[in-house]
Amino acid sequence: MRFRFRRALTRRAVCAALLAGLAPLCAHAQGPAINRLVSVGGDVTEILYDLGLDKQVAGVDTTSLYPPSALKEKPNVGYMRALSAEGVLSLEPSLVLVNEGAGPPDALKQIKQANVPLVMVPDVQSPEGVVAKINAIGKITGKEEEARKLADGVSQRFATLAADRTRIGKPVRVLFVMSLQNGRAMAAGHKTAADNVIKLAGGINAVGEMEGYKPLTDEAVIAAAPDVVLMMSRGDHAARQDVFALPAFSGTPAAAHKALVVMDGLYLLGFGPRTPDAARELRTRLYPALSPAPLPQPAAKP
Repeated sequence: MRFRFRRALTRRAVCAALLAGLAPLCAHAQGPAINRLVSVGGDVTEILYDLGLDKQVAGVDTTSLYPPSALKEKPNVGYMRALSAEGVLSLEPSLVLVNEGAGPPDALKQIKQANVPLVMVPDVQSPEGVVAKINAIGKITGKEEEARKLADGVSQRFATLAADRTRIGKPVRVLFVMSLQNGRAMAAGHKTAADNVIKLAGGINAVGEMEGYKPLTDEAVIAAAPDVVLMMSRGDHAARQDVFALPAFSGTPAAAHKALVVMDGLYLLGFGPRTPDAARELRTRLYPALSPAPLPQPAAKP
């Protein structure tokens, strides 16, 4: 009963967040057709493209790395946390959709003051949050049926993933390393996207008692005793290869088996339509002897 109650609360929180995000659009619901979208956030852009709205996208931010054509073909409004109001407004958008982590606040305020509809899309990093995000963007853009089909496919893949997790005997301890600076690891504790995706994949966060992203001392790495080190792929191949040469990591169980998993950052941490696939891939790499059940195919793009 306690689990069901908590899950119900989670769903209520998702719905409340979405209602708050949709509220700014209400005043503009009777306005011109939405035909020039500025998308801020890799997850938001991915959903818009999956809904067949690529031609309506007038600009994207630097985190919009999937599909690759988005950042190549569309004007770039900069990094999502360092937006310029002038840059966004120069694209004459009919609607600006931003991940709730976007900013700075002053830039968002200037966009709203220019009477441009701006909707902040909640980033609830859970299966329910991803599905709600897809449906909300579908509602905002008039693609409700396409969003429903996309969300249904995503839900089915999450359900298959959950069934796979029940077959895991002994969960492995995973340490997500965001970066290595001067030999010190910046790691992810709870209340992070990395922690959430590790749990979806059936692993245990080796530093789950820590909150947020923080640098670890050598002693903390040793105490964490990770079975696997998880990192993002972003060009620092040498740094990744050297992780087990660092004194703090050399004596870990992960080093003994050279258990290093490297995955694309947006794919792994984006919490968009591909998240069940990313979590499944991570689960397969954490538990190579455990054959995963086949996932349902994603809904065809409109």
